[in-house]
Amino acid sequence: MTVVEHDLTLPLSEEAVRSLNAGDFVYLTGEIFATAGLPTHDRLLGCLDGVEPLPFDMQGGALFQLGSLNEEAEDGSLSIVYMNPTTSTRFNAHMPRLIPGLGLRATGGKGGLNAECTQAMAKCGCVYLSFLGGGAQIITAGIRKVTGIGWPEMISHYRIVRIEVERLGPLTVGIDANGNSIYDQTAASAQEKRSAILDEMRAARDAAGS
Repeated sequence: MTVVEHDLTLPLSEEAVRSLNAGDFVYLTGEIFATAGLPTHDRLLGCLDGVEPLPFDMQGGALFQLGSLNEEAEDGSLSIVYMNPTTSTRFNAHMPRLIPGLGLRATGGKGGLNAECTQAMAKCGCVYLSFLGGGAQIITAGIRKVTGIGWPEMISHYRIVRIEVERLGPLTVGIDANGNSIYDQTAASAQEKRSAILDEMRAARDAAGS
């Protein structure tokens, strides 16, 4: 299979998103939103319900599940020492509403999302981008500056941070906007290999016993 690379500028259009296929590599330039907090995702759902306003206009944006080590200056400005993905499946209950509610064009972290999230992405035109787990140095190299801090009263890795990035990546299209998932493909392939191995073991056992 030929790997296709895409250099994309944020915010993404629906057309650009739907041109991506599961397994493609992506580099992003522009502004992203990042947080690693379950309470933060709860709070975002509250915003959709009218509890409070969103900290940023996130419509058509890219929201990633990324944790970070930050340094805060006396004036309240924030710099990121390093950034790493957190497990996205923690947010399976949130994303089916947040994807259409925020009009997200991209989300991501590590580990993928479930079928309900995949359906929401296919319907709205959103992709899941997989970050390299443990790849803090690669991820952090794409960060240029923090351009905004949402909900600064929360602990640092729960805040929503708006970040300017340049060629952030390579990121893998883990789930595309057509509902194709490399996670499902991997699971199916593993199951096929498991069945083949078990068949070989049974055949060897039967041959040894004859």
